[in-house]
Amino acid sequence: MAKLRKLFRALPKERQKAIEGLVQEAAWMRVTLEETRYIIDQEGPLEWFEQGSQKFKREHPATKTYSAMINRYTSVCKQLFDMVPATDDAKKAEDDLIAFVKQAKP
Repeated sequence: MAKLRKLFRALPKERQKAIEGLVQEAAWMRVTLEETRYIIDQEGPLEWFEQGSQKFKREHPATKTYSAMINRYTSVCKQLFDMVPATDDAKKAEDDLIAFVKQAKP
């Protein structure tokens, strides 16, 4: 959370408070993804499943969890990164790109 909060120091305090929930969720999801990935690395993406006389390999539950959470994590991170204040270098690069596009002849 500290790493994420550092990105938003330049924002007004009210805005920082508004994004605190997203910061907390992103941090929690990051830790959960790391733990889930560790389980997958140790046990593999598939597991043997036994039900009655049937025995077969299926997707490991940790793999399902990881797949679903990585999508939500990516979405939350995009929301957060869209709120990161632009640096002077980023702003100049954006301005240069816009100027370049405007110079293009139709």
